[in-house]
Amino acid sequence: MAALAHRLATNVPGDFFVDRRCIDCNTCNWLAPKSFDRRGERSRVFHQPAGAAERRRAEMALIACPVAAIGTRDKHDLAAARAAFPERVADNVYHCGYHAEASYGAASYLIVRPSGNILIDSPRFAGPLAQRIEDLGGVATLFLSHRDDVADHARFAAHFGARRVMHRDDIGRDTRAVEGQIEGEAPIRLDDEVTLIPVPGHTRGSMCLLYRRTFLFSGDHVAWDPDDERIVAWREVCWYDWAELKRSMARLAEFRFEWILPGHGRRCHFSAPRMAAEMRRCLDALARE
Repeated sequence: MAALAHRLATNVPGDFFVDRRCIDCNTCNWLAPKSFDRRGERSRVFHQPAGAAERRRAEMALIACPVAAIGTRDKHDLAAARAAFPERVADNVYHCGYHAEASYGAASYLIVRPSGNILIDSPRFAGPLAQRIEDLGGVATLFLSHRDDVADHARFAAHFGARRVMHRDDIGRDTRAVEGQIEGEAPIRLDDEVTLIPVPGHTRGSMCLLYRRTFLFSGDHVAWDPDDERIVAWREVCWYDWAELKRSMARLAEFRFEWILPGHGRRCHFSAPRMAAEMRRCLDALARE
């Protein structure tokens, strides 16, 4: 738990607070935006939760925080907040919560389907989360979008007997045992609902997963910037090749989807035509850089 003695001075007075361990992963800001925002290079409580709904969102942010930087002055029963994850986003897509420090707080998602559930990147392994995922049908496939967000993949794979899938160009010491290693840049159909799209740039082996031509799980390749209100890729965190990333964006724009669910950054949802227009606007901006 966060330490009251290390509470940041930027927090407003009251029960909830953020301490100096915050790594600025942004998780609490989009999970509980009525209570948390960013001040400088760390998050803070700018408004103490008012009412049960806001309090529950703040508790969920506390559970999701990858470094336990969120705390409360008063004692809380967090059982309901723990049980709230995975939280349904839309249709049969869920946000897992329990972000992992090893993935710098990246979000992980779960697709629940009769043909076998898919875990998108790895959350922090925790007993309550694993039990809830078991209740939803377990994990058949663990998709790892790139080398940065693998976290506790081995524990999840062992616990659920899941087959992991990752691009060979991002395989490292901790992922050598990944069962399904993808090669090349051509899109690959896993089944009738799922397409894997290699998007080298952020890392050499970055991939997106497209589900039902509706949900794009984008890893660290692309996200929504709420400040500029546009789809963005970030040059400052492009670890492999910026020119390659821009080429990958152009190929990605040829696909139809309505959601972008990134590992880092904000997710967004538009109609397919609006999403296509937003992707074109992103490509125009990238062409000017």
